[in-house]
Amino acid sequence: MKKLASLAVSGPFGAVKQQSSGLYANQMAERGFVVIAFDPSYTGESGGEPRNVASPEINTEDFSAAIDFLGLQKNVDRDKIGIIGICGFGGFALNATAVDKRVKAVATTSMYDMTRVISKGYNDSVTPEQRTKTLEGLSLQRWKDAENGKPADGPRNLPETLKGDEPQFVKEYFDYYRTSRGFHPNSVNSNGAWLITNPLSFMNMPILTYVKEISPRPMLLIAGENAHSRYFSEDIYKAAAEPKELMIIPNGVHVDLYDKLDMIPFDRLESFFTQNLK
Repeated sequence: MKKLASLAVSGPFGAVKQQSSGLYANQMAERGFVVIAFDPSYTGESGGEPRNVASPEINTEDFSAAIDFLGLQKNVDRDKIGIIGICGFGGFALNATAVDKRVKAVATTSMYDMTRVISKGYNDSVTPEQRTKTLEGLSLQRWKDAENGKPADGPRNLPETLKGDEPQFVKEYFDYYRTSRGFHPNSVNSNGAWLITNPLSFMNMPILTYVKEISPRPMLLIAGENAHSRYFSEDIYKAAAEPKELMIIPNGVHVDLYDKLDMIPFDRLESFFTQNLK
């Protein structure tokens, strides 16, 4: 039996495999790769209690568990395994690649560093005083959860309807997750909320501290020109060691790289992994 190169795919943060990662998996499978798209732990059709909780360590481990699975398949070459991470799972993909030397190449699209954005806010705008206030509230919430015997849900990730005064990126998320374009009932972003205390595990855990240790394995970072998240990819590109590539998609916004086949550079992803998983 011929052994093939393989890929593990997940993301965006709060999405399920029937959304972007499944689309990526199908596209890359058509290009000759063995691909697994998975729901992260505690979400979608994956197990774990309580539901709808994320964690930098667990979500990094999710990728390594997918690598475990791929390496057990008789048609997979263990020396030719790569990762694609979308949105927040781009950050986890980079972290997993840094620590798991079985991964030979990594690509991200619309990458977020969830530990950075949750602890510091967009464009690192959160002040130390605001951070302290947030942590005080989340810490006290743990007593409420303990008294109630279960953790409480936070506010909906996206509103039922838009008022019109939301930030542009929220409108873009709504256009994907809350419409027929990308809605799925299992998705936290489409149809639910994270636990109130979900941010705690992200606040002190900068996941990309060791991004230089991905080298000498190659990295491809893809971001939209007009994406609110573009700075995450640019900053990691600056911090990473060679070989690395930053690809900016003209006129693209963050969610364009979730599902727009005319904007996601699948030909480049194919050539990147074909070249580096050989």
